[in-house]
Amino acid sequence: MVQAARADAQRNRELLLAAAREAFAARGTDASLRDVARCAGVGIGTLYRHFPTREALFEAVYRREVQQLADLAEQLKQEAQPVDALRRWLRSNVKFVATKKGMSAALALATDKNSELFSYSFDRLTRAVSALLDRAIAAGEIRDDISPEDVLRALVGMCYMHDQPGWQPSVLRLVDVFVDGLRIRPVRSGSKSKRKNSS
Repeated sequence: MVQAARADAQRNRELLLAAAREAFAARGTDASLRDVARCAGVGIGTLYRHFPTREALFEAVYRREVQQLADLAEQLKQEAQPVDALRRWLRSNVKFVATKKGMSAALALATDKNSELFSYSFDRLTRAVSALLDRAIAAGEIRDDISPEDVLRALVGMCYMHDQPGWQPSVLRLVDVFVDGLRIRPVRSGSKSKRKNSS
C-alpha cells in the first residue's frame, strides 16, 4: 500500500510538472495554478501538497527541464551522428527557453534567494553541450575553435532577440544555420586552380 501511494504521488508530481511547463510557456507567470492542476488531472490540493508555493513549482519545472536536457544529451550521443546530435539538442533547448521566458519574472526573484539554481543549470547545460561538441570535433565534422559557453551564449542570444508571437520557428531556422556554419566543409579539388584561371 505504501509503495503504491508513493508511485501515485510520483506520477501526480510528474503530471503537474508537465502541465505547468506547457502553461508557463504559453501564458507565463499569469498561468492559473488551478488550470495547471486541472490539466494534470488532479485537484488543487494535490498541487499544493507537492508545491506549497508558486515559486516552488517554478523552480521544480526549471530543474526538471535542465535534467531532461542533460539526459537527452547522453541519449543522443548513443543514437545520433555527431552533428545531428548537436543540432537536435540545441533545437530542444529552444523549447526550454520558451518555458524559461514564461517564468522569467519569477525566476529573477528566485535567483535572489537561490543562486544555486542558476549555477546548477549552467553547469549541467555546459557539460551536456561540451560532450556533444567534443564528439563532433573528434569526428572532424565541426570546427574546434568554439567553446560550450560560446554555443550557449549564441543560443540564448537567438532566442531572446525574438519576442514576437510565434518566435520559435524563426529561432529553429537560425539554429540550423548556426550549426551548418560550424561544420567543416571538404575543400573541393581544383578549386584553387579555377581561381587562378579566372584571374
